[in-house]
Amino acid sequence: MELGVDLVEIGRIKALARRNPKFLPRVFSASEIAYCKAKKNPWPHFAVRFAAKEAVYKALGKADVPLTAISVVRDAKGRPSVLISGKLAPKLRLSLSHGCDHAVAFAIRLP
Repeated sequence: MELGVDLVEIGRIKALARRNPKFLPRVFSASEIAYCKAKKNPWPHFAVRFAAKEAVYKALGKADVPLTAISVVRDAKGRPSVLISGKLAPKLRLSLSHGCDHAVAFAIRLP
């Protein structure tokens, strides 16, 4: 079992996106962008997905998987799941949370 954890400042993601219009499409899938932009305040949702991508990358042992290949989706019950290159990663579990200033993600890779 491998664990990955990442903590992100929400304001940092917001600043990066505002400074560079290519940031969001370079890091997030079209469905992730649509999900986040549908929220009243999209920035915590972008930040927690960025943290999830980093946490998954760490849980995979820093495998040769680009952040753009990792996508966070919700299952039928609303729980976060991971797609890697469009395929469900059943051996990965995610826990996501965000507050006013920070977003955190935990990823566990099961044996």
